[in-house]
Amino acid sequence: MPTGKARAVVVIDSYPDLTPVETETAEISLTFPYVPGLLSFREMPAVVAALQKVATPPDLLIVDGQGIAHPRYLGIASHVGLVLDRPTIGCAKSILVGRHEPVGEQFGDWQPLLYKGEVVGAALRTRPRAKPVYVSIGNRISLESAIEWVLACCRGYRLPVPQRQADRLASSKP
Repeated sequence: MPTGKARAVVVIDSYPDLTPVETETAEISLTFPYVPGLLSFREMPAVVAALQKVATPPDLLIVDGQGIAHPRYLGIASHVGLVLDRPTIGCAKSILVGRHEPVGEQFGDWQPLLYKGEVVGAALRTRPRAKPVYVSIGNRISLESAIEWVLACCRGYRLPVPQRQADRLASSKP
């Protein structure tokens, strides 16, 4: 039986000003062991638990992780989107699968992320000269729309503002 806890933070922001409207946290006991490639089975229950607490269901989720840019084409962003039947975007800090050509240095420059001959996402420059983020379809959204939403939410930072807010809260002591 796995030991430990999984913690997830959800930040609901208004758009277009990206002001936090609601924040929820869930911490649950782990029920799934660590298995490479199946991390969403371990972490998704905490994400769903946090989302079930919000009074204002989000119209769109930006998930810190992969969507279809995953060895099984089903990362945590896709998994959460399917379970909740919500539009989701995977916005990961590092590449999991695939390759891409060099990305230009300016905001909005991107290159397709290719895996087994298919476009599974985009290496996207969200801040000049910063490392790209890896955007992929989670559920019920096109790659082009996912890129547009991530860019609209970055506001001078490498990560989208809601993701930065959630990361900051998740890493603070409970």
